[in-house]
Amino acid sequence: MTYQETLDYLFNALPMFQRVGAPAYKADLTNTVALCAHLGNPQNLFKSIHVAGTNGKGSTSHSLAAVFQAAGYKTALYTSPHLKSFTERIRINGKEINKDDVVQFVATNKNFLDQLQPSFFEMTVGLAFWYFAKEAVDIAIIEVGMGGRLDSTNVISPELCLITNIGMDHTQFLGDTLPLIAGEKAGIIKEGVPVIISHSQNETQSVFIQKAAAMQSELIFADQVWQVKKIQAEYQDSSRNTRFQVRGRDQDFELEFGLGGDYQRFNLPGILESVEQMRNQGWSNLSRKALHLGLAGVSELTGLKGRWQILQTRPLIIADTGHNEAGILEVVAQLKKYPYSRLWMVVGMVQDKDISKVLDLLPSEANYLFCQPKIPRALAAEILATKAREKGLQGQVIPKVSDALEFAQKNASTDDLIFIGGSTFVVAEINDL
Repeated sequence: MTYQETLDYLFNALPMFQRVGAPAYKADLTNTVALCAHLGNPQNLFKSIHVAGTNGKGSTSHSLAAVFQAAGYKTALYTSPHLKSFTERIRINGKEINKDDVVQFVATNKNFLDQLQPSFFEMTVGLAFWYFAKEAVDIAIIEVGMGGRLDSTNVISPELCLITNIGMDHTQFLGDTLPLIAGEKAGIIKEGVPVIISHSQNETQSVFIQKAAAMQSELIFADQVWQVKKIQAEYQDSSRNTRFQVRGRDQDFELEFGLGGDYQRFNLPGILESVEQMRNQGWSNLSRKALHLGLAGVSELTGLKGRWQILQTRPLIIADTGHNEAGILEVVAQLKKYPYSRLWMVVGMVQDKDISKVLDLLPSEANYLFCQPKIPRALAAEILATKAREKGLQGQVIPKVSDALEFAQKNASTDDLIFIGGSTFVVAEINDL
């Protein structure tokens, strides 16, 4: 098969949560275990760090990968979903997996895949592990897809486990309370493996304490060790990096972070403590210099996009993939810090989530352009607009994301602010991303 034929096989033959939602979700590891066994258990042939959490796990995974790359290690990175290209999910030193390797993997294993019928995500995890083992990476940063306990990535034996934070998302699969969701995320904790929690939360601390004790794992609440304070915002600096003051473990220094968004203050403590723990485990190249270079250049080193990404300055255009209640709360709070004449909100959402609380958070004074991403899970723009009007949000329906953004650009003044988001899949359709 050609690469395009291979992609068509993967997208069409295997159910894909990114596109169809619940029908693609499998709440057990049976297929992943079977696929990895068929491949010779490649997940056991490289060192890894496992990253879970509701919000921030993508930023955190990319940041850790960038630091390891800056330290000179051959660094693998597995993340999901992809924004533009399937190959974004699987990288080594920032370079996406070669299309020929994707074709080779499917061609070699197609008979087994046809027989096993794994989900798209299960297959992608197997592909990533096979590729990382084949390329003999020094370390792999593995981001959980959803939850943790039953996520396909949870067959690795990592050097370190990291959980960013807990919020209300995917409640139909993970539970409808923060402690229940935390219990699913805590499922990545392995016996004797240190676990770091980036963001302490009263509702969930006891869940992690009990799980870590049961697994005899050292538990560190990173924000109780590291204090981080933003001292210069990304829009006040021509480099668009954010400056933070960092204090912890008898250290006091400033650093530049290549990712915008006030919410990165929740991620940084976990990143810093992870680097500290891995250095103590013998990864001696993880110097202060590597930390600074990696965090300042994270987007360039790893290709991360869509995290409070400033696309243009006059008018100011910002894209962000935040999509749940906690993520949108941070987005709205940060938008209030910007000076602008008018605010334009280009928003779209998916249909398998309760969006009522998200709509409650959105600013009523904005001009809304309701759109929908080109996936089966998308909430129809007309339905979104109707639900939004019930919350006092006014605007017009322009279903195609690119058309909605073009309309905003044509009608906005140079002093206006245009925000694009509401869903990862809306951000994915921005042409200039």
